[in-house]
Amino acid sequence: MKVLNLYAGIGGNRKLWTDVEVTAVEINEEIASIYSDCFPQDELIVGDAHDYLLKHYKEYNFIWASPPCPSHSRVRMMASKAGDYEPIFPDMTLWQEIFFLQAFCSDKQFFVIENVKPYYEPLIKETVELERHLFWSNFRINKFELEEVKRHHNSVKPTDKLYGYDLTKYNIQHDKIKILRNMVNPDLGLYVFEQMQGIMRKRKTNQTQLFQ
Repeated sequence: MKVLNLYAGIGGNRKLWTDVEVTAVEINEEIASIYSDCFPQDELIVGDAHDYLLKHYKEYNFIWASPPCPSHSRVRMMASKAGDYEPIFPDMTLWQEIFFLQAFCSDKQFFVIENVKPYYEPLIKETVELERHLFWSNFRINKFELEEVKRHHNSVKPTDKLYGYDLTKYNIQHDKIKILRNMVNPDLGLYVFEQMQGIMRKRKTNQTQLFQ
């Protein structure tokens, strides 16, 4: 299965996927170098994920996108009101990609876009809410809860080996706490991936029965 992993970060969502041929796109060179170290078998593109999606979406069976979330975040909005950050407009990239994939994905392609719950009413109704995330997809994702102790983002430290990722061995300028906080739980990434695979298998079975 050919998979496009956009805004890949260090690959939390991708960590438990198997039997896949992955192209990952990450714009930050330091973060991309960590991804490459963790997944040397993947093709890594250091560049603009939004632009890459537009030009290459037809080439993949499954597309996962996690566009930047700060401009949609309730926490960031409240902190801006308190004077901790400058206020910023919501980044419409998120909604552009959802509209685009809903319209242009073929019947043989699957996509999912993940982001935080925004501080405003979502412009497009999500497919499902899992943990602190909203997901938009062209396949059914059943509701579930991870059987784990919930991590508290405010308590994450740069030395934490969160989900098995050890950032202490990397000499980088980028905020390690932010990298860890932004990471999708690998179990959540696997769950969504398996939901998609179940539908793909069902479609193949139905097609086989149709032509028998």
